[in-house]
Amino acid sequence: MTGAAAGPWVVELADVGSAECEQLLRDYYVEVSDRWHRLHHGRDSTPDEIESGFPRMRSDDLAPPTGEFVVARSADDPSMLAGCVGLRRLRDDRGRRVADLRRLYVRPEHRGTGLGSALVLCAEEIARVWGVEAVRLDTRRDLVEARALYVRHGWAEVPAFNDGPYAEVWYAKELARQDDA
Repeated sequence: MTGAAAGPWVVELADVGSAECEQLLRDYYVEVSDRWHRLHHGRDSTPDEIESGFPRMRSDDLAPPTGEFVVARSADDPSMLAGCVGLRRLRDDRGRRVADLRRLYVRPEHRGTGLGSALVLCAEEIARVWGVEAVRLDTRRDLVEARALYVRHGWAEVPAFNDGPYAEVWYAKELARQDDA
């Protein structure tokens, strides 16, 4: 990576429904869809598959009062979004307050710069401020880079907590309460 690709970053809350966030989420969707279709069909997604699938990738719950959406902008060019992560509040099957981490994405040209770690840590801090007991996520087996990132940050594989159509691996991380830290 070049120095320019490595940041510095401005990490901030964003409106998940804005045009720039929608474009970032579309780019995320195209990448994960293409990876899935390459693995299962030996080809990229078709335009029809993208146009029919992207609207079904619900993200409106990553906005207050149910969640937050965080983006990373280049400090040198604030118009450039380099990555994102979403967080959704809910209760688990035991009634505990938890947060689901969703839509972690770093544009390919910014990978390897530490931005993915920064976004995960930011999401964890938001969850602590919310007072949740744990953060969790589901992902696919083929997203090995993301899975390695979660493990590096202390996330552990857990039993399935949902039956999402693409959920193959589930992770969680218990959070220390603010006054315990």
